Amino acid sequence: MTESSLSDPAARSVHVAGSLQTRIASRFAQQIQAQLLAPGSRLPSVRACAQQHRVSPQTVVAAYDLLQAQGLVEARPKRGFFVRATHQAPRPSTMPAAATPLPTHATALMRGMFAQMHAVGSPVLRGMPGAGTLPPDWLHTPALGQAVRRVLREGELERVSLHYGHPQGDPALREALAQHLAQMDLRVPPEQLLTCQGATQALDLIARAFTRPGDAVLVEQPGWSAQFAQLAQFGLDPLPVPRGADGPDLERVAHWARTRRPKLMVVVSRLHNPTGQGLSAANAHRLLQLAREHGFLVVEDDVYGPLSEQPSPLLTAMDALDHTLFISGFSKLLTPGWRVGYVAASRQRIERLTDQKLLSNLTSPALTECCLAMLLQQGVLRRQAQHLRERLSAARKQAVRQALAQGCRFETPAQGMFGWVDTGVDADRLAQRLLDQGYLLAPGRLFDPQAEPSSRMRLNFAHALDAAFWKAYAAAVAELRA
Repeated sequence: MTESSLSDPAARSVHVAGSLQTRIASRFAQQIQAQLLAPGSRLPSVRACAQQHRVSPQTVVAAYDLLQAQGLVEARPKRGFFVRATHQAPRPSTMPAAATPLPTHATALMRGMFAQMHAVGSPVLRGMPGAGTLPPDWLHTPALGQAVRRVLREGELERVSLHYGHPQGDPALREALAQHLAQMDLRVPPEQLLTCQGATQALDLIARAFTRPGDAVLVEQPGWSAQFAQLAQFGLDPLPVPRGADGPDLERVAHWARTRRPKLMVVVSRLHNPTGQGLSAANAHRLLQLAREHGFLVVEDDVYGPLSEQPSPLLTAMDALDHTLFISGFSKLLTPGWRVGYVAASRQRIERLTDQKLLSNLTSPALTECCLAMLLQQGVLRRQAQHLRERLSAARKQAVRQALAQGCRFETPAQGMFGWVDTGVDADRLAQRLLDQGYLLAPGRLFDPQAEPSSRMRLNFAHALDAAFWKAYAAAVAELRA
């Protein structure tokens, strides 16, 4: 465009419109290229996108046309625009950098969190109220470095570095874990424990060992979408079971058990993610009865359990690992970067899981496991859990006050790290607006096995204390309600 043409108002209007449509297209292109918009994902409607960006519908249509020309999206008559289901979407070379992408499927929230953690220069995000972890400064403890130095000082470097570790995990760590679990009335000898790279790999090993493609598995609704995707990746069929204040809907469990014969059910008995609720004793007993009657295994996920301030029965303790397996880890409480988790199960099942671990990654990193053994033996984990419970209690009270002041409604009583909040508006659109201002939310769609739209979001109390966030939240909700 020439200088003379820029002096013409009509030409300037065309130039501005072109800039806007390129900027909008750039934003979606970056999401798609980062795999944060999964193939088949629907883009916002033309009208909704126009309202959000305060542009004309014609500008949005032009932006979507640019994406079509790039081969990134396709138009479906009377349905809208969708991300193309291609193995590798072409990378545009002329589009400028865009804002941080909106979390829209199983891995998106985690990608956003890691983008923030590893940002170089100016931060990618101003805050992460939807995060699934505690702030790093909350977890900082000198005990980690002290344990590493002690292991190295005691001449263990060669043993833990030049040889493979034990396939089941460091013997000292498994002994310390057995003592730790005994305090929760879960009596399990070290030989019935297997260490792995976090609770995520624990579930991965269990799915590989005890299911086959096409098998049905029961999952809680709401629940954690990464688990849904993880199970579906093995060709399994996740069947939703509504989650209430006392635990999973047992009538739905019985229905699926009769009609689909599931192989597994994944359950959180303490500090459910995202509702923060526990499991009643009556619900726990009946669930175990259904598992025995219909022959499915119950996987008890307890990664947030140590942060619980209220007693709640462990299914595995009640069942003595007969029809249950217990998985947990240290990422939420002590050492996210060390990626150490574990499984407790019957001897026979541990043998099968050990075989799966050998095929997956041989053994676990021995150095970190030796250090963790020391930390458990010295009572560091117990003291850390108590410290975090006290700090969370104070943060939760403050965050709840701010949330209620902005019209949020808690679906369940606030406990632990998370609140399950009804925003009163489309949580996906709310998340997009706040992401544009640098705040990462966790909309309810992420916690639905069927990815249905929702007005709910998961709120991390430790990350929801910033008054600036709540000011931005109130403005975004007001805009969506207008």
